[in-house]
Amino acid sequence: MTAAQADLVRSELDLPEDLTLDTPRVEDGAAIWRIARDSKALDLNSSYSYLLWCRDFAATSVVARDADGGPVGFITGYVRPERPETLVVWQVAVDHARRGRGLAATLLDGLVKRVAATGVRGIETTITPDNTASNRLFTSFAERHQAPVEREVLFHGGLFPDGAHEPEVLYRIGPLGSLGPSPDRT
Repeated sequence: MTAAQADLVRSELDLPEDLTLDTPRVEDGAAIWRIARDSKALDLNSSYSYLLWCRDFAATSVVARDADGGPVGFITGYVRPERPETLVVWQVAVDHARRGRGLAATLLDGLVKRVAATGVRGIETTITPDNTASNRLFTSFAERHQAPVEREVLFHGGLFPDGAHEPEVLYRIGPLGSLGPSPDRT
């Protein structure tokens, strides 16, 4: 990406000057795993799975990099095999020092804008009822993109083999009306 392209992306997505959005690389897997672990909100996968994710699903994932090139936030996602117009957002996390500044929303807007070129017209994700931040993130995303949201329990807590787990509520957002951020974004 040229400097001019980076400036255009920064202005379109309201990206802070010291950050860039990028496709994850295998070398980012350890940092992404640490950000997920330190979030205290995500179900932590094995470190190996984050390495594989950065290799096999990089095209449908995104990282925010600081001025030194290190990941400070990420979204992992994939296109549903049965619904190739649907991006499934697997995990979203931002480094603790970068939270509260809209970076997760910028990551989500940037990723969806990029994958829209492949025919993606909607997203799905699951959120536990107690995850207020994710609920706000995806609800505000739908509002910015003038898209309806459908919610239903996808997996009830009893399906999980590791004890008490909140139900995973499926958020189905789309079709997306606007793939660029709206000017009134907060």
